[in-house]
Amino acid sequence: MNQKTLAMGIKGIIPGGISLKDFCIVTQTGEEIAREILDNFMQNGIGKYKDGQVFFEENDRLKTGILAISMGTPIDEIASLLGWQDFEALAAEILEQRGFETSRNVILTNPRMEIDVVGIKSGIAILVDCKHWQKMSQSALSLAVKKQIERTKRFIAKEKVKGAIPAIVTLYQHDLQFIDKVPIIPIYQLDTFCEEFYGNLELQS
Repeated sequence: MNQKTLAMGIKGIIPGGISLKDFCIVTQTGEEIAREILDNFMQNGIGKYKDGQVFFEENDRLKTGILAISMGTPIDEIASLLGWQDFEALAAEILEQRGFETSRNVILTNPRMEIDVVGIKSGIAILVDCKHWQKMSQSALSLAVKKQIERTKRFIAKEKVKGAIPAIVTLYQHDLQFIDKVPIIPIYQLDTFCEEFYGNLELQS
């Protein structure tokens, strides 16, 4: 199966049971192509046939996205097919592939703050705020940066890490940029960014 056909199938991955007919409708494919997609899913441990339906688990969309990316599909193309929770999971998966220990939806209290994804490697944390927005103005990005800097300062005060770096990961930005030294990273550049992790950033303290 080619990567484009595999990516098409992501739309049909709905937790619970789905019939072949409904899968065809959701993915806008004919029965032959739908069967090919589903057969390839099964070969890769995605979904199970039972009683004439295919049953998917909650993380199967992400697993398919990662599989498609490994076959050469651009990350931003796959990310556009995922919901915000899938988007957070994809960001965490990219960090894990680069050797980070990750946690999602980390809660800080007094006052309450939530960090989408925390990755820690060699005692240094990267705190990711995922923005699954199609359009972000410069003012919206600046506000997101300000809030993430505050979360990072709170995280450092509470957690035993050498340092922590705030970051914003976006779906639709085209280029890496920095606002107040905080990186705004397109999801398709996150892997490369992590590879150059220590050389790219200054720590918040």
